[in-house]
Amino acid sequence: MLAASIVSYLLSEIHRLPGGLVYALVTLLVFGEAALFIGFILPGETAVLVAGVVASQGRVNVAIVCLLVVVAAITGDSVGYAIGNRYGESLMKLPILKRRRGALDRALEGLRRRGPIYVFIGRFTAFLRAVMPGLAGMSRMNYRRFLIANALGGLIWGVTFTLLGYFAGTALTRIENYASWMGLGVLIAMALFFIIFHFVKKSRETNEDASYPEGDSAENVE
Repeated sequence: MLAASIVSYLLSEIHRLPGGLVYALVTLLVFGEAALFIGFILPGETAVLVAGVVASQGRVNVAIVCLLVVVAAITGDSVGYAIGNRYGESLMKLPILKRRRGALDRALEGLRRRGPIYVFIGRFTAFLRAVMPGLAGMSRMNYRRFLIANALGGLIWGVTFTLLGYFAGTALTRIENYASWMGLGVLIAMALFFIIFHFVKKSRETNEDASYPEGDSAENVE
């Protein structure tokens, strides 16, 4: 599998780097995932898991890795938001995004209606993590609301995946597969939530309409 080969390559190469370069590399990859669209090539969670494994071997400090990952995730997404806000329509013409225009348009509509929830959930799926900040900027979502949801998601995601790598050690590939399934599960749960919410709302509106006899109005009620 491609993901497994990427993990194996990173593990073999990163062990040759001094601690300072390990910090720099994971920070750059996490920052660039949304800011530079690196996430289309290498999901940020892979780099974070690898850094966690290196930390478990005592070559870098796990607390410092957690801090760098969280800060890089939040700032990188903020840059992605700014790019989307200014150049969004031009970016949508890129071949890699143009092929998914339908899905991106649906995500944009979701952001306009329930922005913070989409921003938070998007942090836990590879494709959405790369495009969600830019889409939030395109949708003209209030930056403060974006930042709060993004910071919360970045904090939970960064610490969780760093510690997964730290405690998993050499079982990184297995954990990465579980993480992918977890992200898919979260996305499905989110979709089910909004479907149920939609039907409950429609049912409530129907019941409210049925409670008034035909021809009655608020003016006839005394």
